Amino acid sequence: MIPVRCKAGDLVEVRSASEILATLDDQGCLEKMPFMPEMLELCGRQFRVHASAHKICDSTWYKLGRYLEDSVFLEDLRCDGSAHDGCQAKCSLIFKLAWLKPASPQRDWGLPPPAAVSGRDVAWLQTTTRRIDEKGQPVYRCQTTDYLGATCTYRPFDISILIADLRSGNVRLRELARGLLLLIVWNITSNTRILWRFWNGLYGRLHRFFYGTPSPHISGTIPKDQPTPDLRLNLQEGELVRVRRLEDIQPTLNVANRNRGLGYSAELSPYSGGTYKVAKRVTRIIHERTFVMTEMKNPCIMLEGVFCKARYHPEAILCPKRVPLYFREAWLERVDGKPGD
Repeated sequence: MIPVRCKAGDLVEVRSASEILATLDDQGCLEKMPFMPEMLELCGRQFRVHASAHKICDSTWYKLGRYLEDSVFLEDLRCDGSAHDGCQAKCSLIFKLAWLKPASPQRDWGLPPPAAVSGRDVAWLQTTTRRIDEKGQPVYRCQTTDYLGATCTYRPFDISILIADLRSGNVRLRELARGLLLLIVWNITSNTRILWRFWNGLYGRLHRFFYGTPSPHISGTIPKDQPTPDLRLNLQEGELVRVRRLEDIQPTLNVANRNRGLGYSAELSPYSGGTYKVAKRVTRIIHERTFVMTEMKNPCIMLEGVFCKARYHPEAILCPKRVPLYFREAWLERVDGKPGD
């Protein structure tokens, strides 16, 4: 059985910088997971655990989910990119339990003390964030570039993972049950021609029963060799926008479900019709596959409080990673009013 030492809602304290630095290897990692300079300002402060990070998705290659031992997400703590040349990805920060301690002295996670390594300081930690490649450009290291090496794969219906989801408080039984049922029916719909209309219709009815909305799976029709609509609203931080309906987004997608390179994900569908504030125009992020800074030709829009809920992830259902979702301006419209779901 997967150990669940720390649960959602637990109050924890981030250890001091000296304690954490002493746990790191020559690459600035503990068990291959980097501790980043952006996390130093959190040392000595208390936070609630948002979720156990025993299960996270593969957001790099979109393959099997990843198992990560003795790690958690705290509240909505995200990387601000200040130590990585202003990367705007806003990734959720992962904390190894060795970097934390229970806020209550009566709690004991039963972990052995990490082996201490001397000679670490803040300046040294900054040097672990990048190197210069043979082309003279910086190649970055962070939790998002290195998490695959710090994890191992698991199967979507691994019972030990699902039990850990419940024991950790990450999800409730009802939430997990409906997510799994929809995933099973969608897998059948996607992989069989026998009674396809029945299974597709069943999926749509179940989705409407569970969430009150139609199926989130839409398919673009624009041929790959033709350009997709390029609607520019020049949206700025703080503006109110409404996420367009799925039937309005669909005509902007090609047959690969992309608009000018950005893929549409079913995970955007829970926000369709909702009104939100623009959080940021995203123009530069560290590419998860090349580890170099990517300057976007077409800015993506990030909305406040909008992140992946992993309702439809085929390999990591209900992953708690809360990856920020990117929108094309063609999928949004300006509105007047108050933000809300």
